This record gives sequence, structure tokens and C-alpha cells, in this order.
Amino acid sequence: MRHVVVRRLAYRPEQLFALVGDVERYPEFVPWITGLRTWNRKEPSAEVVTLDAEAEVKFHVVRERFATRVRLDSAAHIIDVSLISGPFRHLRNRWRFRPRPPAGSGEGCELIFEIDFEFGSRLLHGLLAANFERAVAKLINCFEERAHALYGPARGTSLT
Repeated sequence: MRHVVVRRLAYRPEQLFALVGDVERYPEFVPWITGLRTWNRKEPSAEVVTLDAEAEVKFHVVRERFATRVRLDSAAHIIDVSLISGPFRHLRNRWRFRPRPPAGSGEGCELIFEIDFEFGSRLLHGLLAANFERAVAKLINCFEERAHALYGPARGTSLT
């Protein structure tokens, strides 16, 4: 299952990159993440940080844990996430932040979120597939609301 969300927001790419890259704080503002731990943090270069993260999620009646490898490239403003372990057959997502102000704004960026995944269990996949697009939209809204709380109000335009 693959989905792409593109939004223009009146925040700087650096702000949104920092917000999304601060994975340890996700339980504070993403309601279905009930726990998160990170380990294995490395800095192979001045611009790149990698770390592993395990999230505990509860979505309706489903409670699962999964671990991912997170790669933060501050020079390119890209965050890549890939599966280490969990209930997925595969999982990849990418956050990109490009300078591109919304109309009438002095600064801003285009947020591009891409996700591609498949659950290992047909039952789990079937249960969550029906709500997938709504869940992705809610996830993006959680990050927009967090940006508003951290950086102040912004006007955004949803492109897709």
C-alpha cells in the first residue's frame, strides 16, 4: 500500500525537519504512539544521523510494536525510515522538506510524505487498509498541529 501527501506550509524546512526528526517526542503528540525508545544513534557525517527506534502503537483494538532505522539528512532535509522488525512484510517512508512558500507568505516549504507498507498478516492488513488514507491524513495533521504549537500559526495549502 503506497500513499503520498504533499502540503505547502508557512514553516521553514529546517523547522519541520527538526520537528519530524525528533522521534523521541512522538508519543507527546501522535495519539496512537503509546511508547517509543531509540538506540544505536550514529553520526557518520556532519549532515547525517542514523538511529533505531521502536514504537509501540495502539490503533483501535490493534496493539503492536515495530522497530525502524531512521536516517536524518539535514543538508538535503530528508528523513528516511525503513523496517527493522515488526508486523510488516515491508515498511518504508520518506519525509522531504523543500523551500517553497505558500502564496502570500514570506517563508515556507513543501512537505512531501511518502509511505509504502504491507502487513505480514492478511487480517491485520485488511483491518487497517480501510482506514489507511484517513490515518495518514491524521498523522500529517498531528505534525502540523505540533508545528503550530512550537513555531506559531501558519497558513497551509493541501496539494494532494
